[in-house]
Amino acid sequence: MSKQSLIAEITETVARFQDATDRVDAAAAAVLGLNRTDLVCLGVLARGGPLPAGQLAIEAGLSPAAMTAGIERLEKAGYAGRTRDGADRRRVLVTATPLAVRRLTEIYGPLEKLGSARLAKYTLAELETIRDFLGQGIELQSEQAERIQELSG
Repeated sequence: MSKQSLIAEITETVARFQDATDRVDAAAAAVLGLNRTDLVCLGVLARGGPLPAGQLAIEAGLSPAAMTAGIERLEKAGYAGRTRDGADRRRVLVTATPLAVRRLTEIYGPLEKLGSARLAKYTLAELETIRDFLGQGIELQSEQAERIQELSG
């Protein structure tokens, strides 16, 4: 197989991987009773810990107004709460609730366990290559999301 044909195959596989991930997230959102944007916000909170609303908006790629509405929906569902920052009482932090963590673990925990088992078959050097590829992919996707958003004027 040529390098060019392998690159084309990898590109196609990445697109199919993104589609499969999208299906998992759609199913998770439905089980949680959330829309996809709120699921993204909940994921950011679960991974990143308590965050100010503004930082959560940046991480999730939302406007402040959309973030406020999203936080309200997550609170209503019992998946997020607001608390005062212990270091700066003027600042409010958004936190994933224990219910949210439990539900996300129920949904994504088996996927993480199975994924880790599949990754365990690779050598350390191969895992470093995979990590580097994924890191560059995140950077590329973020850059392209910004480029595409600018198309709307």
